Amino acid sequence: MTKEFWINLPVKEVTKSRDFFVNIGFKLNPGPGNTEHSACIFIGSKNIVLMLFSEPTFQSFTEHEITDTKKSTEVLFSFDAESRLEVDEMAVRVEKAGGTVFSAPNESQGWLYGFGFSDLDGHRWNVLFMDTKKN
Repeated sequence: MTKEFWINLPVKEVTKSRDFFVNIGFKLNPGPGNTEHSACIFIGSKNIVLMLFSEPTFQSFTEHEITDTKKSTEVLFSFDAESRLEVDEMAVRVEKAGGTVFSAPNESQGWLYGFGFSDLDGHRWNVLFMDTKKN
């Protein structure tokens, strides 16, 4: 059965997108997957793989049109934070790295605290601290 999970995203400029994700705290995989047309990034302690591909490369293997992220959202990626402070710090890092916070850090349902952002290519992400003691 499944041993690993990869997220594959099309990006306009691989180098700029790679730098964005490293600057917000993700880790560059020093191994395979890093070329002029792709970058391999690790997310979190479980090292979920985020593969960034130049749009032409991505389109060549998906054989499908790439979503215009200015007009629609294809997916919302969510990951957890260990504290409210980590949520706030991530929001600052995202903006410093050139991303767009579309939903400022706020509390929801009395036990969730998080924010939403778009990366350089408009893909949407959600960072959440879940205080399960309040749930």
